[in-house]
Amino acid sequence: MTQLQVQPVTAGKKNRARKAQLKIDMTPMVDLGFLLITFFIFTTTIGEPAVTKLYMPADGDSTILNQDLSLTLVLTGNDSLYYYHGVLDEALKEKQINLSNYDLKTGIGNIIRKKQKHLGERKKELMLLIKPLETSSYSNLMNALDEVLINDVKKYAIVEATEAERYFVERIN
Repeated sequence: MTQLQVQPVTAGKKNRARKAQLKIDMTPMVDLGFLLITFFIFTTTIGEPAVTKLYMPADGDSTILNQDLSLTLVLTGNDSLYYYHGVLDEALKEKQINLSNYDLKTGIGNIIRKKQKHLGERKKELMLLIKPLETSSYSNLMNALDEVLINDVKKYAIVEATEAERYFVERIN
């Protein structure tokens, strides 16, 4: 509480007007501050982990895809992946199935950017097919999806690898 303290007048000096000193007790104010902090801590929501939205196509007939617009990523174990453009049969004939990884500069993001650059004005039409094998990890799939978002790929799908792709990976490894 607030208190007024009057100082005594010393003898031998002229009478002066006595000054009152004001002393404010700040203890209730500190208590109020802690109550407000506690109130805001309990009433605010702590940041909750966000879930990645994954949209899958409805069941039905398959869609015909232009070979020039497709890029397929086959996610394997050991933080590596194989990729090819177009159809697997033609990529096998031309030996255009390449091995890559998740490196920031030379990995999957670089592959996607090169394909988008190759497509030029049609880069928004790029269809990215992500095919994780049983040996790939959840982290590999999330890294691939992160690169999809970073490189602004509008059309992508997570699909099962074909028997021919599985056979190719087993034969190479």
